[in-house]
Amino acid sequence: MPAVADLPATPHGFRAELRAMGRLALPIVTVQLGMMLMGVTDTVMEGRVSPQALAAEALGNLYFFGAAIFGMGVLMALDPIVAQAVGAGDRVAIARGVQRGVVLAATLSLLAAGLLLPAGPVLRLLQQPPGVADIAASYAVIAIAGIVPFYVFGALRQSLQAMQRIAPIVGTMVIANLANVAFNYVLIFGKLGFPPLGAIGAAWATALSRWLLLGLLLLWAWRTLRPHLLPWRRDAFAGGPLRRMILLGAPIGVQHQLEYGVFAVVGLMMGWMGTTQLAGHQVALNFASLTFMVPLGVSAASAVLVGHAVGRGDAAEARRAAAAGLVCGVGFMCVSAVLMLALPEAIARIYTDHAAVITLAASLIPIAGVFQVFDGIQVVSIGILRGVADTRTPMVVALVGFWLVGIPVSAALGFGLGAGAPGLWWGLTAGLAMVAVILLWRVRRRLAGSVARVLLDDEAAVS
Repeated sequence: MPAVADLPATPHGFRAELRAMGRLALPIVTVQLGMMLMGVTDTVMEGRVSPQALAAEALGNLYFFGAAIFGMGVLMALDPIVAQAVGAGDRVAIARGVQRGVVLAATLSLLAAGLLLPAGPVLRLLQQPPGVADIAASYAVIAIAGIVPFYVFGALRQSLQAMQRIAPIVGTMVIANLANVAFNYVLIFGKLGFPPLGAIGAAWATALSRWLLLGLLLLWAWRTLRPHLLPWRRDAFAGGPLRRMILLGAPIGVQHQLEYGVFAVVGLMMGWMGTTQLAGHQVALNFASLTFMVPLGVSAASAVLVGHAVGRGDAAEARRAAAAGLVCGVGFMCVSAVLMLALPEAIARIYTDHAAVITLAASLIPIAGVFQVFDGIQVVSIGILRGVADTRTPMVVALVGFWLVGIPVSAALGFGLGAGAPGLWWGLTAGLAMVAVILLWRVRRRLAGSVARVLLDDEAAVS
């Protein structure tokens, strides 16, 4: 078993903390990019079929993550639980956390499958273009085949990240991405005797890739995972700690649902405008999401390093780790913002050769460049707060910033003032700006004093 003492030494000073952040964040970012690249590959390959296929894949993927993202957030409770246990050198708590994560993953798979089944009626109720909605519904239902590995991989990945064992995740992600390209080529375009399935083929390719991800991760990381998974502990099913774990993770899930829901609602409003608007929105959002994977990875690294510091009871180190995360994450988003402002049309042409879609996407990509900076601030701040087990504040802030500001402003600009698709995106920018400012203030306030570890098996667990 990898000893807790095998972890890198505690950083001393801000420069040392920056180096520690870079060492951990870089492989996590690689994993985040790898996960995102699966979606990028699907989008790019669907863009070569037709605007309808691209829009259907976008809508189906939108529905899938709308159903699955709450569970993804719940599993992020493993960040403070496992990371703080690692920092404290508590091997029993690490094993409990990993096993409870697997139990929750299995349970969440059933919940997500139940939400994916009625995709057809839901999309028709939301008045999406009929031809696009039918294909998108089939995409969402097929995705059920990959929901179990999706969640179990997520639980194991969060645990390995907290233990700073990232190499196996990176290796599995590289191979799964290559396999996804091959699966897409065969199933989307109809090769090796298979019929051309378009967006339906992309759905099957994604499901196959998710099973491959889980299998390879178990194979390559078994030496690290085995001591935490075997023998199976009876207290992994204990109701009290599982309930407290859910209470810790549920606000993260709700916050993710609220944030993702804003983009989902804007996607639906794009669908009301037309297929071209929805396709162009997907292109711009896909590229913005790709760059977002970097600060998202830094956010995960921040949660781990802040969590380790909390486990050791070192408030000063927690503050240094938080500052290092903000410098790395927000600095990258400033660079990507310049790229989006300078080359919007060239970026759009990577995804499609359809002139109308390129024009629409090129009008949205510079707006994405503006909200990149705010997005970087808010996501890194969320990771820092997760490291100290503050999961409720981001949920409340997301409700206010995205739903009480972002959506009303989007609707007012896009429809009320006739600004169309760009108006919808400027509303998103307004919501993101508010969320970023409030969360940054909360980070400063939360780390100003002492820090305390969260204990699921303690009667004085998270309040």
